[in-house]
Amino acid sequence: MKPREFAAHDLADPDSFLREVAEPCRPAIIRGLISGWPAVRSAEQSPRHFRDYVLQFDAGKVAEAFMGERRIAGKYYYNEDLKGFNFERQRMSFGTALDRIVATSDSAAEPSMYLGSLPTDEYLPGFSAQNVLPVLQAATPARIWLGHASNVSAHYDSLDNLACVVAGNRRFTLYSPEITSRLYMGPIDFTMAGQPVSLAASAPADDERFPLFREVRNQALVAELSAGDAIYIPKLWWHQVEALSPFNALVNYWWDAFPTPDAPSIALLLSMITIAERPPQERLAWKAFFDHYVFRSNGHPLAHLPPGQHGVLGPLQPHNYDKLRARVMQLLRKG
Repeated sequence: MKPREFAAHDLADPDSFLREVAEPCRPAIIRGLISGWPAVRSAEQSPRHFRDYVLQFDAGKVAEAFMGERRIAGKYYYNEDLKGFNFERQRMSFGTALDRIVATSDSAAEPSMYLGSLPTDEYLPGFSAQNVLPVLQAATPARIWLGHASNVSAHYDSLDNLACVVAGNRRFTLYSPEITSRLYMGPIDFTMAGQPVSLAASAPADDERFPLFREVRNQALVAELSAGDAIYIPKLWWHQVEALSPFNALVNYWWDAFPTPDAPSIALLLSMITIAERPPQERLAWKAFFDHYVFRSNGHPLAHLPPGQHGVLGPLQPHNYDKLRARVMQLLRKG
């Protein structure tokens, strides 16, 4: 199966992007979204042209590079016992790292390298001013990812993600949050780069350790992107990212398309403390209350009352937000 697909000219501004792409909360490909970027045009000539273009913005900052032996084929992952990793981290200047990546991109003998999640405003000031993304608000920060062919294990982000392919080709394999329980999540506090990964999605298709995943593997959405294309990945969607070319570059944007004063992930962590280890029947009771008051599957919990009597369950305007937050903080202090 494939995600929805748009052409760049279908999305003229942030409002149309929010309405057409983000609000359905489903992955979407946008073909040619950044095909006019100077960075894309330089990469079309060669990796060295791209390097020369990017290094004009280099602020000289030090970055952390992932280094993996060629035998891992760019799959940066755990060791077999999940207690360590099959790669090393090395700190070096951004310019040195990019030089090495470009110089060794055609070598089968050199270790593979990967630079990830570097804020362009810090590492490459001026880059974003020349490579503008009109479908997001101008203040949305960009991050750059560079490296050889690689395979980033299926993981999720707690923010919305717009990933733009600048050089090379990429394959995105996406899984809905609804099948999280079948993905066999790895440790949440010992990870490659911050987020837990799906052990099942990283295993061979015939791996018998993950029977529940074998039932849903074919529900994946698969997207093949070329330079100039982009993909929108809603928050909490699992995604495996394969960089398929010897040299690859990507710029992505993380933001909350529907922001609230506090992140939903805070409620998840707090619920792990307050609910996760209570008796099964009590958890079911709390689940019913969450569904009624928070997820609102059957509409607003006080729809039977006039809006003026909704109290703190009225629209989350500052006065209601302040009351609820003050109550939460009061209860936490008592705990």
